Amino acid sequence: MTRPQIVLAGNPNVGKTTLFNALTGLSAKVSNYPGITVERRRGTMQLPGERAADLHDLPGTYSLIARSAEEQIALTSIAGIGDAAKPDAVIVVLDATQLARSAYLLLQCQELGARCVVALTMIDEAKTATPDPKALAALFGCEVVAVTARTKIGILELVGAVDRAIRTDSKPVWRWEVAPALRSRLDELRGALPEAWTRDASQPAQDALALWALTCIEPRTGGPDDDELDVPGPLRVASVDKEGMDLDAPILARWKWLDSEIPKLVKKTVDRSLTTKIDRILLHRVAGFGVFVAVMTVLFMSLFWWSQPLIDQVDGLFGWIGERVGDSLGEGIFTDFIVDGVIGGVGSVMVFLPQILLLFLFLGFLEDCGYLARVAYLMDRIMRSMNLHGRAFVPMLSGFACAVPAIMATRTMERRRDRILTMMVVPLMTCSARLPVYTLVIAALIPGSALTQALLMVGMYLFSVVTALAAAWVMSKTVKQLKAKRLPFLIELPPYRFPRWGDVLRMMWS
Repeated sequence: MTRPQIVLAGNPNVGKTTLFNALTGLSAKVSNYPGITVERRRGTMQLPGERAADLHDLPGTYSLIARSAEEQIALTSIAGIGDAAKPDAVIVVLDATQLARSAYLLLQCQELGARCVVALTMIDEAKTATPDPKALAALFGCEVVAVTARTKIGILELVGAVDRAIRTDSKPVWRWEVAPALRSRLDELRGALPEAWTRDASQPAQDALALWALTCIEPRTGGPDDDELDVPGPLRVASVDKEGMDLDAPILARWKWLDSEIPKLVKKTVDRSLTTKIDRILLHRVAGFGVFVAVMTVLFMSLFWWSQPLIDQVDGLFGWIGERVGDSLGEGIFTDFIVDGVIGGVGSVMVFLPQILLLFLFLGFLEDCGYLARVAYLMDRIMRSMNLHGRAFVPMLSGFACAVPAIMATRTMERRRDRILTMMVVPLMTCSARLPVYTLVIAALIPGSALTQALLMVGMYLFSVVTALAAAWVMSKTVKQLKAKRLPFLIELPPYRFPRWGDVLRMMWS
């Protein structure tokens, strides 16, 4: 008997990955930075009756209008096209504080005929503005369960709702009228859809796929920013003719329906005045940079002050182990090899582990509280002047920890050109492997002054940033494949939240 296939979908930063961890017991990376889940992650969730199901965590997306290879993962997984099997159920995560915006994805999933179950998150932040799940269920025509993933509230109810959804039939639901001209065009496009896409799909579901093709597919130009969507040739040719089509009408129709129905259920708005007041300082073009430099200075001062006692303890531990082993083995070449070579060599590396862990801890704290998203926005002007996309700042900042995950994080960027350019300069950032070398050099040159040592460390890190930015500017001007027009930088600024130490520690360890 094959396992049921469940898909977990939702906007970035709605608690989707935290919910995935709660349902599967896995530890996918939890972050406040939008779009951090850049690949499909799979785990096992337990259904009633001791049945197992595969749960797929999709990349965070605001809609199924896919204009990049990463966004297309969500569409193909939910619609069951290409190599992806049609899921038995789709858990759509809705943010109770931003209900209308996050429900747009739900409408698109229902247009495709998916069996949907809604997980309503952020109810602790919405408080009195939280809508009634029963009223939402009546509105959307599917079960709605309020959950708090960190405390496991509502998890069992959600699993039960998924099990019931698997056993029921689902029909596509369109909540807006299709204009005659658009209807005629969709009828033509249905014939160009690949058979693998339309197998077992009803006509409304095929119409939804045809509408996606008409909206998203562009003719190939052969340039460095060419369309990356994996689309069969006949469908691409059939979708190019958009003359006379009002492609904004379906988008506006969905929003009109949401704007008319959601306010009937949500009478109050979420108070985010504190976040607004803090952002007036942290996003200021002058004060914001001052705060950022101060935060980085405090971070590196802490690496010297807080880690020193731990470094001494680790150094003393390996020294004690070496003495005990030396006394037990006696004198000789083999003893020297074990004590000075093996134990001493491992100890010389492990002695810097406290500094590296503290660096990961601070970066995880700043990421989870929402500050790093502000820094990315703040740095966009500088990044654009060097022909880098503003979103490149977060992978570059992650390069302070390790270049490998930093390069992987570039997959959240839309254009291939931006990804390649960022990947080229990330290795120039000062990673944690260089931190022990810098520490030894600084301690040898300036002994005893923690403040001066911290400032010198900040200077060395800033020098690596300047070098990376300069290299990006040179490559963008000289390498033909990296020349392209600038795109606007859009990023969601999440509300400030006090980080959950369990998530921060898990992020540090991973």
